Amino acid sequence: MGSIRVEIRADGVAVVTLDHPEKSVNTLSPALVREFEAAAAPLLDDSAVRAIVVASAKPDTFIAGADLELLEGLTAAEISGMSRDGNALLERIATHSKPVVAAVHGAALGGGLEVALACHYIVASDDPATVLGQPEVQLGLLPAGGATQRLVERVGLTGALPLLLTGQRVRARKARRLGIVDAVTTPGGIVETACRAALALANGSLRRTPRKLSLLDRAARHAPLRGQVLKTAREQVRRQTRGLYPAPAAILDCVETGLKRGRKAGLARESEYFGPLAVGSVSRALVWMFHAMNDAKKAPSGATPRLVRRLGVLGAGFMGSGVASVSLGLSPVVVRDLADEALAGAARSIDEGLRKQVRSEAISRIEADRRRSWLELTTEVADLAGADLVVEAVFENLALKRRVLAEVEAVIAPSVVFASNTSALPISEIAAVASHPERVLGMHYFSPVPKMPLLEIVVTERTAPWAVATAHALGCAQGKTPIVVRDGPGFYTTRILAPYLNEAILVLEEGGRVEEVDSALKDFGYPVGPIALIDEVGIDVGAHVSRDLGAAFADRGHVSSDALHRLSEAGFSGRKNRRGFYQYPARKRRGPKRVNREVYSFFGGPARRGIDPAVVRDRLSLLMVNEAVRCLEQGVISSPRDGDLGAVLGLGFPPLRGGPFHHVDAYGPAILVNRMEQLASRYGPRFQPAGLLVEMAERGTRFYPARPS
Repeated sequence: MGSIRVEIRADGVAVVTLDHPEKSVNTLSPALVREFEAAAAPLLDDSAVRAIVVASAKPDTFIAGADLELLEGLTAAEISGMSRDGNALLERIATHSKPVVAAVHGAALGGGLEVALACHYIVASDDPATVLGQPEVQLGLLPAGGATQRLVERVGLTGALPLLLTGQRVRARKARRLGIVDAVTTPGGIVETACRAALALANGSLRRTPRKLSLLDRAARHAPLRGQVLKTAREQVRRQTRGLYPAPAAILDCVETGLKRGRKAGLARESEYFGPLAVGSVSRALVWMFHAMNDAKKAPSGATPRLVRRLGVLGAGFMGSGVASVSLGLSPVVVRDLADEALAGAARSIDEGLRKQVRSEAISRIEADRRRSWLELTTEVADLAGADLVVEAVFENLALKRRVLAEVEAVIAPSVVFASNTSALPISEIAAVASHPERVLGMHYFSPVPKMPLLEIVVTERTAPWAVATAHALGCAQGKTPIVVRDGPGFYTTRILAPYLNEAILVLEEGGRVEEVDSALKDFGYPVGPIALIDEVGIDVGAHVSRDLGAAFADRGHVSSDALHRLSEAGFSGRKNRRGFYQYPARKRRGPKRVNREVYSFFGGPARRGIDPAVVRDRLSLLMVNEAVRCLEQGVISSPRDGDLGAVLGLGFPPLRGGPFHHVDAYGPAILVNRMEQLASRYGPRFQPAGLLVEMAERGTRFYPARPS
């Protein structure tokens, strides 16, 4: 394959450089393992070689992990065999007497970090591009190259478990503090620094100093406390995953096996688990999501995006400051608001975000200062004149949005994109007063903007392709996964969320309990229950959206509850005023939220009755699925892929199920149609299945090609 270059220096250090000839990053594969065995492994027994350094020629990647596409079509046994082969090679390196040093610059993730961990010494560059982690669990997998053993050996049990069970990524200096990395140096001289360390290890003038373990980790070496730590971890995993994700439990078993029976047994257990996990439905759904997110970031065809050298943001509230925050690393940002107090609040919020990035070592203090200098706060609309794209994030009011659009169009050039950050108001109605409607579109960000990965780009029949391409390019640069949807009531995400949340309210009106409704959907895989989600979004916002979308659903027999309006009018806003369906502790206090029994007075009184959680799950989830299919049927979304991405990334549809369209395939269209017809006969016509579902049930078709078992 030609991915490995070997240079034996005059001082006896062999530098093994990884450089995949056809990819921008290095990835692990059986072919690379074979090439390493042929080109590099013999160096271990070569008497002319005193030490070895493993490095990468890629500008921002050491090794990005395994090539996941190679797992497609393989059996569990074949995949487990790949793990055993890789582990055998890495164990040979780890146990050999000849020093091997990893020179890590850029991403060392998954198998990439496992290669480094098998080396005797790790030098990492002090650069924001250098991140280390074991993210396999986020793909429904476990580390299958020894990390469940060697990471514990390096950093201790309590230090390793959070890294293994969450997929957390750390940068070089934190990795040094944790004990993952042995030395930190500048990026430019990392190979030379690693070579000096390798020689020093070879001649005995340098010895690796293991991280001093905490008292808890030292105590955890002994069986009684070790068992308690692992028991606590298992209980926490069960609470968080509700038994739906098998990888965390497998990781804990591998760790425990190694601690009880030695590293060899732990490595064997890794390989044993890896194949079944990789071919399981959970991992397949999560890996599909990973590939789909990358695919969605490819530029749309047919137009060239225009460069955004200056971004304008209208509105300094929570959403506006969030958009500014994720954009400051890209270009200067001018934020306009009429209220000085709002601008001051945005400045504080953005500054706190920059400080967090510095603390996490994502950016340097110098970079934070540069970004601060790019922020301009103003009350004057004329200061938006130099912007190349303007994001409007004012209150959800059509008249207000039309007014600010007219104000901005008076000062910006015709080539500037105007994007409304609205969750439900039709873009065509906002653009109706525009002098240049072809450059008006929606950029629907999700809250909180710095954390939520989805961007819903909403286009009208008059939106120009160049405007869509420009918004798409900006969203990708901001770190978002964009989907392009057609304008209409609620677009895609709000449209499929509305009936889901409304049905949860109807269940409460029938006597259901808040906590039982939330629990039923969390047991299905949603990270947050629907009632808790209303509190997070805001009861007032939910009331506003339900009013706007109620009419759109009425012709299909949807029963719209007015409970959110009445709650909002009575002062219930949700988490933001700590008074919603749940009661929340004061900000400075710690404690769990509790059901606010006051709300039951809006739902027929305090008397509650048990409702079958399976029925609750089907009523809510299938309404969302059915509405998603209608959106595809009506051209609101262009593909099942976009529908699945939007539901999972924007709304928390269970990732392990792959999204609404994957769920239809797994459920079976005919079985799903039958179930919906049962619900329709009992609860009303809102459960009538979409025409496309009925057609698929009759023809026996699917949304995605069937995968071989």
